[in-house]
Amino acid sequence: EEFCEIFRAKEKTTGKLYTCKKFLKRDGRKVRKAAKNEIIILKMVKHPNILQLVDVYITRKEYFIFLELATGREVFDWILDQGYYSERDTSNVIRQVLEAVAYLHSLKIVHRNLKVGGRGWEHLWVLMCPLPWRSRPLYWQLENLVYYNRLKNSKIVISDFHLAKLENGLIKEPCGTPEYLAPEVVGRQRYGRPVDCWAIGVIMYILLSGNPPFYEEADEDDYENHDKNLFRKILAGDYEFDPPYWDDISQAGE
Repeated sequence: EEFCEIFRAKEKTTGKLYTCKKFLKRDGRKVRKAAKNEIIILKMVKHPNILQLVDVYITRKEYFIFLELATGREVFDWILDQGYYSERDTSNVIRQVLEAVAYLHSLKIVHRNLKVGGRGWEHLWVLMCPLPWRSRPLYWQLENLVYYNRLKNSKIVISDFHLAKLENGLIKEPCGTPEYLAPEVVGRQRYGRPVDCWAIGVIMYILLSGNPPFYEEADEDDYENHDKNLFRKILAGDYEFDPPYWDDISQAGE
């Protein structure tokens, strides 16, 4: 679900570039709530692996959120460019994500939508292995883990906090991206910060193997049945380290 438009903005006096997220108030209560929520969360956080808030501008019709501009690629695009993703690359990304999420959790903030992937996943497995990629590319949503700049040793930053929530007691509202949902969210139980750890596990599985751990074929027009079948697999813990995807992954990686 789209909540906002995202632009590259230039400050007139300095020429410095920023990311600008525009939320239209007329788009409804959910959008207004998402904008207010993201502003509250971003004002609370300051961490090297989290995209930082620069300014907020609110008009009668709109919310504008200005953030640092990350000029690097999304992790997914970086994989496509390089043609591979090593265990060392994966370890480096996961370490940074864990440090940022540990910081968020220390503030009782649950991100609730950590993910990688975007259009073009069908090309990823072609690069990583000669077997065909099991694709449903239009269903994958843009990720929120990005490289801060284009330097080889660039850090990873987490963006997109409109679904993040302060954990004042366990949370009831289910939300997130289906392939990354923890069993307690799928089962509509109360949940908390551990759901982010589950999502990080899914991300690590994808980065190491090129495949999501929980997968279900679907027609583009039949996502409801797809999600039901996918959720059954998540609840049952139905995943494998299947060949050939995991043949070259170390025991420590598994």
